[in-house]
Amino acid sequence: MISVEAALETLLAQARPTPICRVETQNALNRVIATDAIANFTQPPFKASAMDGYAVNFEDVDAGPLTVIGNAPAGFVFKDKVESGQAVRVFTGSVMPEGTNHVIIQEDVTRIDNETGNKTGYKIDITHTQYAPSHIRKAGVDFKKGDILLQKGTRLTPLHLSALAAANIQTLTVYARPKVTVFANGDELKPLGAKIERGQIISSTPYALCNLLREWGAEVDYIGIIPDNRNALSDAIKLAEKTADIIVPLGGASVGDYDLVKAQFNGNGYTSIFEKIAVKPGKPTWFASKGEISVLGLPGNPASGLVCAFLFLKPFIQALCGAAFRDSSIKAVLTDRLAKNGPRESYLRGTAKIGPKGCVYVTPFSRQDSSLLTPFSKANILIKHAPNAPKSDAGSIVDCIVIGPLI
Repeated sequence: MISVEAALETLLAQARPTPICRVETQNALNRVIATDAIANFTQPPFKASAMDGYAVNFEDVDAGPLTVIGNAPAGFVFKDKVESGQAVRVFTGSVMPEGTNHVIIQEDVTRIDNETGNKTGYKIDITHTQYAPSHIRKAGVDFKKGDILLQKGTRLTPLHLSALAAANIQTLTVYARPKVTVFANGDELKPLGAKIERGQIISSTPYALCNLLREWGAEVDYIGIIPDNRNALSDAIKLAEKTADIIVPLGGASVGDYDLVKAQFNGNGYTSIFEKIAVKPGKPTWFASKGEISVLGLPGNPASGLVCAFLFLKPFIQALCGAAFRDSSIKAVLTDRLAKNGPRESYLRGTAKIGPKGCVYVTPFSRQDSSLLTPFSKANILIKHAPNAPKSDAGSIVDCIVIGPLI
């Protein structure tokens, strides 16, 4: 067995970013950019009003009523120069007319209509003190053409896409999505909706794993349940090899008479890199490769497989996507005691809440068996328990890995 740290280092050392490609910005959510994103546009591209009101020269604010000589709605340019004693009606986003350097908000004036009621030629009285030139957005106050908006290796969120669109960036160079082929192994497994006989169970882990992989940036192909049969496993491996960058078999990796998956990969030309990890749950997790294809075998027990997916598969996928590894661990305060740990590094499912003064409080579930899915369905945290760690009382500070939104 190798340690958790050594297993993760091995995986990251093996990861080679996928080829780059071009995608439209509107389709780039959750992709990792392969080059710096450079603004094609200055935002805002002109000096703009930040409020609805009247554009004036600030030197005129104490000069008595001002004559409104025109309107400048957003999207249009008032072409004449504003002279002393004059004002132009502007709105949020309007281009500031030449000769103006201040916006009087409309709540600070009283309108004096002219006899004809025209939209221009009327006067305004300023009813509130104006202390300094205000309510103007300078050109380029957000960003300027040529600025680096996002650095290479950034995973794109919806808010990133908005900034890129504002910068008139229509397409992006991104890393291709790693192609992951997943299959489950075991004669006892049946697909959702099948008639279940005594001794059989529904294969449920792929429903979590495949969707997690998509969240993490992968393109996923689930090829189903493969029985405990060497020929069937060999056929599944050959099918996966046609498209996969990574193959993720679930189950069949322990030491039972019918645990054939790891041996069959070896028989199909794969070289073992590690075969067990000193982690609980998930000791049978293994890693192998053949040419450019990697295999990360996960245990069949749901909690074991999913814990190790968060610990090892997620950072491996992110590295293949070109994203730098980011440790997602946080410190949290225990609300319940933890018993003394055994020789393997353990990860306990639990819930974490943000409490007073921003402290995170974490509660481990009482049931931690590796076959249980219901605790995982409620978990948003994995509590790290070091090898041979003594018991920890409530109030102790523990390391945790965030796997869901904190509540």
